[in-house]
Amino acid sequence: MATTTRPGGNILEDATWSGQRPVTSRSDIFPKLVSLQRSLNARGFAAFRVAGASLPHKRRLDPEFENWSSGLSSGREAFIGAYGDALLAHIETSTLPVLWSAEEKTSFLDASDFTPFAVQLQERLLPYSGIAFPVRLGAVGNGYVVFPTIGGADLPGELILAVHSRCYKVMTDILSLDERRAAPSETLSEREIACLQLAGDGRISEEIAERLGLSVHTVNAYLGSATIKLDSVNRIQAIAKAIRLGYIT
Repeated sequence: MATTTRPGGNILEDATWSGQRPVTSRSDIFPKLVSLQRSLNARGFAAFRVAGASLPHKRRLDPEFENWSSGLSSGREAFIGAYGDALLAHIETSTLPVLWSAEEKTSFLDASDFTPFAVQLQERLLPYSGIAFPVRLGAVGNGYVVFPTIGGADLPGELILAVHSRCYKVMTDILSLDERRAAPSETLSEREIACLQLAGDGRISEEIAERLGLSVHTVNAYLGSATIKLDSVNRIQAIAKAIRLGYIT
């Protein structure tokens, strides 16, 4: 494993992030979160989904993954109680990383070379410090990946950017798995997938029909049935969902 040392953490270049093997289970995601935890010298991690997004007064952070160190004197519930409302308000208007420092003055987390691009919560409410990376994916869903730390550290901007980028990948994988579990049991046929792929490539029904040796009516029927199976309201949404579910590229 090659590492580039930086104050407050390391930029990891390991096999966890190499290749493009599709994520098929939650066990594929856990090593990626552990890798990010190590890169930040953190004492655990948690991935939260923003639930109830359509009803502001019912929004909450629901845990999807959690590996909170037993060495921390308070866990996920205390974190949400202390900063949950602030994080929910923040993600509505910004995707800047959020840092907080511990109650004890000798324990802190800074980003001195990245100050304009990070938010430091002023209230010191917990016995540990940490950083929360907001992930906004629009209609797919929103969430946070959070890493608690102890002691004092000054994270370089290069590391924060690298980890934040990978948090987007992790959250996309998490939401994709959830969507797969909620997807209809009826799978797409080869013809439906082929029609969706070509439609996603920007081809109209007439071009798809010529390419596949089908009638335009048959192509539209395949696209219509695929849209229904994917529980989508139109062809564009069906294509987007098929991409997220790994049916097409």
